[in-house]
Amino acid sequence: MHLHILGICGTFMGGLALLAREMGYRVTGSDANVYPPMSTQLEAAGIDLHEGYDEAFIALNPDVVVVGNAMARGNPAVEALLNSRLNYVSGPQWLREQVLDNRWVLACAGTHGKTSTSSMLAWILECAGYQPGFLIGGVPQDFGRSARLGESDFFVIEADEYDSAFFDKRSKLVHYRARTAVLNNLEFDHADIFDDLAAIQKQMHHFVRTIPSEGQLIVPAGVPAIEQTLDMGCWSDLQRIGDGGDWLARKTADDGSAFAVLHAGQQVAELSWSLTGDHNVANAMSAIVAARHVGVAPAVAAEALSRFAGVKRRMQVLGTPAGVTVYDDFAHHPTAIETTLQGLRRQVGPDTKIWAVIEPRSNTMRMGEHRHRLAASCDDADRVLWFQPEGVDWSLAAVVEACRGEADVCSQHTELADIIRAGAQAGDHVVIMSNGGFGGVHQMIVDALASRAH
Repeated sequence: MHLHILGICGTFMGGLALLAREMGYRVTGSDANVYPPMSTQLEAAGIDLHEGYDEAFIALNPDVVVVGNAMARGNPAVEALLNSRLNYVSGPQWLREQVLDNRWVLACAGTHGKTSTSSMLAWILECAGYQPGFLIGGVPQDFGRSARLGESDFFVIEADEYDSAFFDKRSKLVHYRARTAVLNNLEFDHADIFDDLAAIQKQMHHFVRTIPSEGQLIVPAGVPAIEQTLDMGCWSDLQRIGDGGDWLARKTADDGSAFAVLHAGQQVAELSWSLTGDHNVANAMSAIVAARHVGVAPAVAAEALSRFAGVKRRMQVLGTPAGVTVYDDFAHHPTAIETTLQGLRRQVGPDTKIWAVIEPRSNTMRMGEHRHRLAASCDDADRVLWFQPEGVDWSLAAVVEACRGEADVCSQHTELADIIRAGAQAGDHVVIMSNGGFGGVHQMIVDALASRAH
């Protein structure tokens, strides 16, 4: 069986390609944006990649074409597909029919933390001997890959609210038929496909409707957008985390590197780990509670997380050239920027200089939807370098003006590296934030700092 995947280097579609390859399919794919870590994963799995979207794949005569949600009418590959007689399907539908049917699906949803929570949950199940399958929108460093079939009935998936395909505008997550579900948080995002928060809440409620009565839904306590969604109806066991909920994290280190897990007022586990930030504490709590639903004791889950290595591109340390610690972070939203920088500030203290290098690359940020929140999201950074992407019709100048600390806007990647090289000192921390390749600026900055040391 031969699959050809349009948009294969997206995090979801790339993971799907790895699963299909593991199942014995011949897999090929096309994409206009081929860059690591996904491209290297795919090539290592023996998957042939074609750069660009043209009609050449039609001659391969694949048995089915799996269409990514980035593909739209007018794209030459889409037009060639529709004019052909080839069978095609959306990625989420293919995944459910070929992989998820008859499995216990544990789905992690929410505006933020999906990748981290699903990675934590998969690692907990792995350490508990469950040998789960998973498909995650990132690369968990403990596994070194974003997807695998696993050796059991359990499958962990990052449940995205983005639409499924140009011919299926339902959110991906409604396809998965989760039995254990996490909804970490809920904010407005994806302004390119959703008009407002209410539109996202509607899709999230469609997700809630698919959870069986014997299933479980795990949510933070007291979040208005989530409570409004639940008010539309909830038919499953509901577990709330936070003040007034069933579960509570009690921090024993201000930066979140240690905390106790309380259930019904009683301590059931304690955790000391390498991650920091309140957002990661919340993610860990969701993963611990979800794992409990399939039989993993909280103390066992906490012990597994004490050895959790994190996720590539989630505050991943790229190196310490010239004594400067450089991180790669997949920030895509002002809340993600804010919580990440807050966590780092609590870790390094008030006197250490933090640099933030930010590309507003997500569709929502490029549309300017969150621009009025961007400056405040960087309050914990001492120096912010904003990158003005091409094709964005609003200027970052007003954001720079509103930043609490020193800020600049640059339009060249080399300019960012030059400023870091000239200004960063040993002991500083540089966080590079983008949900894309950022023009290779990560390596430019590491190389620029390293050259200064010679």
